[in-house]
Amino acid sequence: MAITTINNRAINRADTAASGESWTATSATASDFQASVNTPAFQAYKSSSQSIGDSANTKVTFDTETLDTDSAFASSTFTVPSGKNGKYFIYAQLQLDTGSGATFFVSIFKNGAEVFAKRMTSDGANRKSPAVSAVISLVATDTVDIYTYQNSGTSKDVDGANKRTHFGGYKLVG
Repeated sequence: MAITTINNRAINRADTAASGESWTATSATASDFQASVNTPAFQAYKSSSQSIGDSANTKVTFDTETLDTDSAFASSTFTVPSGKNGKYFIYAQLQLDTGSGATFFVSIFKNGAEVFAKRMTSDGANRKSPAVSAVISLVATDTVDIYTYQNSGTSKDVDGANKRTHFGGYKLVG
């Protein structure tokens, strides 16, 4: 339901009724705005630490969903539902136990191949929080995962405390 004119005059939220005019607003339902909602949308986080081996790309697991409008997120992977082709904003942030002198990547993978990555070199701080985000064209059955890589010479942890490691995305309208 959309009101576009009253008395042959376009209206907007700032309009007021002039003398002799009247208009009535009615309630709209969620389905009235369906075309403008950014769905599918999802977000998940880690609730426990994950060990990341030295010098190997490792898929990051996300075990707790906070949002999944189309039931399209499962087993740490987002899969584009049928009929939901388009451009998606995808984001992730990891809390990494870094140590000194190591290089870390957090990467967005589409259908098993890296499409965007953020690289960070440790400056000796104990923890780093690299984040990556991108707008990606996706079609039905495309999958999106988050991977990390580190080369510290030993295994390091991705922290799962306090939702510091999370992954999400949503379809852009238009």
